[in-house]
Amino acid sequence: MGSGSSRAPNSPTPHPPSGPGAADGAAAAPGAAVATHCPYCALQCGTRLHPGAGPEEPLRVEPDAGFPVNRGGLCQKGWTAPAVLRAPDRLRTPLVRGRDGLLAPAGWDTALDAVAARLAEIRAAHGPDAVAVFGGGGLTNEKAYLLGKFARVALGTRMIDYNGRFCMSSAAAAGIAAFGLDRGLPFPVTDLGEADTVLLAGANPAETMPPLMRHLNKAGALVVVDPRRTATAERAALHLAPAPGTDLALALGLLHIAVTEGLVDEEYVRARTAGFDAAWRHAAGWWPERVELVTGVPADAQREAVRLLSGARRAYVLTGRGAEQHSKGTDTVAAFVNVALALGLPGRPGSGYGCLTGQGNGQGGREHGQKADQLPGYRHLTDPAARAHVAEVWGVAPESLPGPGLSAAELLDALGTAGGPRALLVFGSNPVVSAPDAARVQRRLAELDLLVVADFVPSETATMADVVLPVTQWAEEEGTLTNLEGRVLRRHRALSPPEGVRDDLAVLRELAVRLGEPPDRFPADPRRVFDELRRASRGGPADYSGISYARLDAGEALHWPCPEAPDGAAPHPGTPRLFLDRFAHEDGRARFQDVDHREPADARDDRFPLWATTGRQLQHYQSGAQTRRVPELVRAAPEATVELHPDTAARAGLAEGELARVRSARGAVLARVRLVATLRTDTVFLPFHFPGHGRANLLTGTALDPRSRMPEFKVSAVRVEPVEVLETAVPEPAVRSAAG
Repeated sequence: MGSGSSRAPNSPTPHPPSGPGAADGAAAAPGAAVATHCPYCALQCGTRLHPGAGPEEPLRVEPDAGFPVNRGGLCQKGWTAPAVLRAPDRLRTPLVRGRDGLLAPAGWDTALDAVAARLAEIRAAHGPDAVAVFGGGGLTNEKAYLLGKFARVALGTRMIDYNGRFCMSSAAAAGIAAFGLDRGLPFPVTDLGEADTVLLAGANPAETMPPLMRHLNKAGALVVVDPRRTATAERAALHLAPAPGTDLALALGLLHIAVTEGLVDEEYVRARTAGFDAAWRHAAGWWPERVELVTGVPADAQREAVRLLSGARRAYVLTGRGAEQHSKGTDTVAAFVNVALALGLPGRPGSGYGCLTGQGNGQGGREHGQKADQLPGYRHLTDPAARAHVAEVWGVAPESLPGPGLSAAELLDALGTAGGPRALLVFGSNPVVSAPDAARVQRRLAELDLLVVADFVPSETATMADVVLPVTQWAEEEGTLTNLEGRVLRRHRALSPPEGVRDDLAVLRELAVRLGEPPDRFPADPRRVFDELRRASRGGPADYSGISYARLDAGEALHWPCPEAPDGAAPHPGTPRLFLDRFAHEDGRARFQDVDHREPADARDDRFPLWATTGRQLQHYQSGAQTRRVPELVRAAPEATVELHPDTAARAGLAEGELARVRSARGAVLARVRLVATLRTDTVFLPFHFPGHGRANLLTGTALDPRSRMPEFKVSAVRVEPVEVLETAVPEPAVRSAAG
């Protein structure tokens, strides 16, 4: 097949059919259990929602033992997910900022009329690109699809991107370059449990996606690459702890060892790849002792890692955000892919390379059009054939579709500037906390003529908005999501949303109609939207045309690509395992990438002598807008912390539990000290879930990967100091004036 796919006879176990009451969009029948999926990470663990004890507990969750990804397991976030639905500050009516500068309740017609009128004024005065859209990797496939269509058709703007650019974009760019196709895991999660060796670079699933450990714990040997001795590293047979920003040098060194010790699968390289010689030219200069000087990883440990991989009958190389969130993240992932290719792993049954996608719909969210350069089906926006196909589905002229716009970080940085967007619509994201150089982004948002946020709680971004639109949450809506293994899943509605709350699809439809679009062009029914998505994706790299709500509701396990079968033929079974016959490049070969190490954008010096790296912790998720409203999770992790080695803390005059100020060239964070004896003495770690002066992204910079446009979240030069006087770390922006 053109996608480089292969129909595997050993398809994963189907998801059991869903419970009653969801297929037509109605809430579940009283007393009925509803099969759906966790609202958090890209595992999309199977769950069953039962009626709760009453208003204080509308739903009770239990893990779905029949779903193969989690096999009856859930993390702390999954177990407490229903608590988010009863957040005391849940938004239940639109809010519009008045001339007094305060947000006040308003009716839906009033709010939507105000938004549409202001958008029309801004477009008329400054052109369509003066209006921007910012989406999220947690939106359903239907929402992501309709949001992209809304931006390009109803608004006519190039300016749309989403927060997935901050999460998976480097791995996506590297995967497309190497294999011709990007799917986080081109094999089912369950395959990992059969591995002899798994190398995991830059991920901590024991905290970020604990049910995945049910599979990794069954593997023979786990090799973890991480500057911290995380909960995952504690379980590893081998832990490699490179200095932050040096993962690329380490990967080049691993390839060097594979070549010089005769461990390359030469037959595989000859038959299934191209570009080895160019990749080797750089790796040849990275002998183990040089790598040790740059990374701090002992040469013997490097050799042991390669021997564990090369000696395994079944082996996998996996990357996560730690390898990807750098200004050289694409090259870093490519270097680890080069190691996997040299050892003959990708496209081999029982072995391979994969990316541990982070957000709940991080995979589907980047396939269907809310990314600056993409159209549905993972088509490229500049491809004339792709434009013609999608334009026909949408009923518009191909030449009317705008070209690619700015990536997420660049878009946010352009807000309110001369020639930049004057209005921004945000769906499913909280950039005041999650974006790099967060204080700068906060100032940019304050400069807008119009900020509209659709959310279910007053997030830090929503509180800055001119108009806030209350929208449904996961258990209140229908749709589909695509998990990290490319499996398309059904989200089923278990209860009705509160009165006054609307689905994002309805919001987009109402705005489009007010902007002059025909009502039928923007359906609000998720089933109709998905059927249109199927047509728009037909023939694309991420082909969903053979997938339907009926097949998913019947319990079929369907991984894309799943093209529509010809008339009279059996339905396509989906593609759980890619690349078994060929890769997706025209010649069927995978490509080694010609990459070399380079230093991060920041440099340590006497003023900023430490590296700060950021990441997740067990109890919280993303910007924390959901999990910081769950009492059980807040009790376990109530505030921003900074992990330091005891020697590092002593040099800074800090002790366990004291308040510290962590400062970079861009800003300062206030965080509670946690002493961690296994941490590198040159490194501090901050979780990025907290608001206000605890925002880790007050420290991070705006250096971008030249290919993926990924910001450099994982390495910032900082210093740490006691807080003698509690000063304001970041000035808050002026109160926004009323829209219009």
